[in-house]
Amino acid sequence: EHEVDRRTLFKVGLGGAVAAVVGTELAFPGAARAAGATPSTPSAEFPWIIDCDTWGARPPSSPIQITGNQTNKIILHHMAFPNVTDYSRDHAIQLAKDCQNLHMDTNGWADTGQHFTVSRGGYVLEGRHQSLSTLETGEHQVIAAHCPGENGNAIGIENEGTYITETPPDALLDSLVELCVAVCRQFDLHAWDIFGHWDFYTTDCPGISFYAQFPMVRSRVLKAMGTPLAEVPDRRWPDIWRFVDGPVVEVAQYLLDNAGYTLATDGVFGTDMNPVVEDFQTTHGIPVTADCTFDSATWEALAPCLDKDATGLPVNALQLMLSRKGYADVTVNGTYDHATMKAVQGMQRLHGLTPNGKVDLSTWCAVVGGSVRQAFART
Repeated sequence: EHEVDRRTLFKVGLGGAVAAVVGTELAFPGAARAAGATPSTPSAEFPWIIDCDTWGARPPSSPIQITGNQTNKIILHHMAFPNVTDYSRDHAIQLAKDCQNLHMDTNGWADTGQHFTVSRGGYVLEGRHQSLSTLETGEHQVIAAHCPGENGNAIGIENEGTYITETPPDALLDSLVELCVAVCRQFDLHAWDIFGHWDFYTTDCPGISFYAQFPMVRSRVLKAMGTPLAEVPDRRWPDIWRFVDGPVVEVAQYLLDNAGYTLATDGVFGTDMNPVVEDFQTTHGIPVTADCTFDSATWEALAPCLDKDATGLPVNALQLMLSRKGYADVTVNGTYDHATMKAVQGMQRLHGLTPNGKVDLSTWCAVVGGSVRQAFART
């Protein structure tokens, strides 16, 4: 991770001295604690997770940090590794070693970047040291290196393979669901708290085809947890905030510009957005978020409903996301054309929404990476 974690920043203030540098991660005094390289042991609670010692992990190059923050989401990745047909346990162990070597020797990180890894054969392995022990306690997670800005708030799960045109095998999906259920139960999360890497960063990860499986994955997690449909919120938006960059931030910039502000639509959540977000929230009667978080109230005051006659910046924002999520016929031209409408209808079908081509709040939420209740209502 290249940015300081948001709540760490606000807990200690901008004037705090840096206490430690862990790979490319920064930790501040009082907000995170260092965990020594104590041997991991097989989990009595999660015996199906292969711990670091069992797969033969190298020791971290510097102390692992435990966040002072509350875990609020799961972020899913694909590894951009080959889609192998070796589904064995031995291969899964070699995968974990190869990934750690890449992250430490090439990326320069302290340890494996993600918390957990799922192989194509369905084996689940601990990634960064202490991830399994902190899962067992369910209090504070290890600070990882899987998504800039979210490493102290999100559990990162890497899935072996490349899923731009292919979908993961059933064994991987079955184990992923089981792992997500465990993470949700231990950290008091929900099925609607599952996102993709590209919801918070500019990347092709987790892959177009895998991302299209997310409504199904979330629904399976909901069912496995026994969560009643009535508890599912209407919408769970991606809570972008300062230090998170990417296309979703670019969408926010387009929409803020449409609301009368002047921001570069570059996908970088810079300091120029701080007063803009605060002013927008204040003028709309929304409590100001200290860290510029786009909460549900902010998104829902910002996103305009669109139909076939729409033009301008909001349509640019819509087309930007649709084109990135696999709708190759969509171009960013600011006109709600036929290709845009067909893509919107495809997105609506994927999330269980009425495919009428009208971009309401739930359609916006699905387009920018969130989840909607209708997606969970399908059998």
